[in-house]
Amino acid sequence: MASPEPAASPEPGASPDPAPSRPASTRTGPGRLLVAVYALFALSASARAGVQIATKFSHAPVAYLLSAFAAVVYIVATVTLGVGSPTARRIALLSCSIELAGVLAVGTWSLADPATFPDATVWSSYGSGYGFVPLVLPVFGLLWLRYWARRSKTGGTIVASAEDTGEAAAGGAAHGAGGAPGHSAGSVG
Repeated sequence: MASPEPAASPEPGASPDPAPSRPASTRTGPGRLLVAVYALFALSASARAGVQIATKFSHAPVAYLLSAFAAVVYIVATVTLGVGSPTARRIALLSCSIELAGVLAVGTWSLADPATFPDATVWSSYGSGYGFVPLVLPVFGLLWLRYWARRSKTGGTIVASAEDTGEAAAGGAAHGAGGAPGHSAGSVG
């Protein structure tokens, strides 16, 4: 009767192996690069807007305020994608959606009425001054969040192989946590 309790205790020994195949948040895998690019844009847009507003605000107030707004959107996206919790992912979804709408609206506005934008913003001409990264970045952000939405609906576990499934069911017995693989699986059940 005492053997089922010791078989349950080796779970901490079994958890390090499956953990790499189950990312805990949006900041894993390709999400790390996404968060890094967002952080870079948050920093650059904030610095640019800060300097422009402080030194020559009257020259192009609309452009500079839109740059500041873009900086806030990038900061929110960076933080929420980095946190990766379900609530943060919902906020990141809103942030990336606002960003994409902003890039499209400001990009179109800047081409239709160049007099309003004597100086470029991050989103002017669809982000052409930044290699169109501001146009592509929210698309990648939304795709990454869509992946996580699907992952959450399917149960949220990613299993690398059928062998891992057997290990999870046996409580890590395949790694010798509870004796021989065949014996510990039988003693647990």
